[in-house]
Parts: sequence; C-alpha cells; structure tokens
Amino acid sequence: MGKIAGKKLNMVRINAGEWRSRLLKFPEAEGLRPTPERVRQTVFNWLGQDLTGLTCLDLFAGTGVMGFEALSRNAKSAVLVEKTPVVYKAILENKTTLNAINAQVLNADALSFLDKNQQLFDVVFLDPPYNQGWLDKVLSLLPAHLTKDAVVYAEAEYAIKQTDTWHVIKQSKAGNVFYHLLKSAHD
Repeated sequence: MGKIAGKKLNMVRINAGEWRSRLLKFPEAEGLRPTPERVRQTVFNWLGQDLTGLTCLDLFAGTGVMGFEALSRNAKSAVLVEKTPVVYKAILENKTTLNAINAQVLNADALSFLDKNQQLFDVVFLDPPYNQGWLDKVLSLLPAHLTKDAVVYAEAEYAIKQTDTWHVIKQSKAGNVFYHLLKSAHD
C-alpha cells in the first residue's frame, strides 16, 4: 500500500470504463466508508452503465470513487466535495494520477457548497456520515440543484421512505448499508 504523510493508505478499485481496475488510494479517516464494489456495480447498473454527457455531484466524496467511477463511464463532469482536509488531498492526488481533467475537487462542507452552487446536476451521489442527520438536511436542499430528469443515489444506515418530495425508484441493502435511487417529486 502507498503512503501519504507517513500514513498507510487503503485502496478501492474502479469497476468499469476508461479507468477500469485502476486503484484509488485513500487514508484512514473517521467515518470514511468506501461504497463496496458490489454496491457500486448495482448502482451503475441502475444508472445504465454509460453516463455520457451527464453532470455528476459526489457531495460527500470520501474516497471519490463514485465521482471517478462516473467519469470513467463517460460522465461529462463531476464535482467532488469533501470537507476533511487529508481526505480531500488524497482525492486531488487520485485526480492527478487518473488525469481526470473533468473532475472538480472542492474542500468544502456540503451545506456551504449547496448554498453557493448554481450548477445543476443529472446525477448526485450522497454517502454522508451516519447518525448525524445529514440526509435530511441535504435532501431538503437538493431539488434546486437538479436537472429535470436527475436521480440521486443515497446511502444510509436506514431505509429511506417515499415522501411528497422524493420518490424511491430503487433500493437495496448490503450488510448494514441501505442504498437507494431517488427522484425528486417536483419533476
């Protein structure tokens, strides 16, 4: 395994596309849980594998694997937002390693990003820290940042229920992780 600033690094593999089998390195960090490979395979099956022309947002980027996986599958662009400085730096290093010119990596808090962002997204990946109420906070703000047919992938420690605001298109569970494909009811 590689090292950043003397720390042992973990790795996660990109499943498909241009960067298939490439490894992303990431440090140990509290609450950092990379989306498991089989879950990512299911999610990208749900999304249709080829994301040509789509703009993506990986709001709690962590390892950045969801955003980089989307770019590997021909997404037009991906914004990766990560608050933790050491994790953000690892994402920047992976961006350089992959030469991911269509990735914009930001060191920011999710809520402050949404407050300032004017861009609309076709696909949003949400895997926030558990047990901190992030999904409720973010899901209430997201419709203003979505294109007409946008979908939102959300991981949580619980099953998300359909509401007047969000339709649950698909959902599944792997271990203790519930994962969902959501669509805004305001479309």
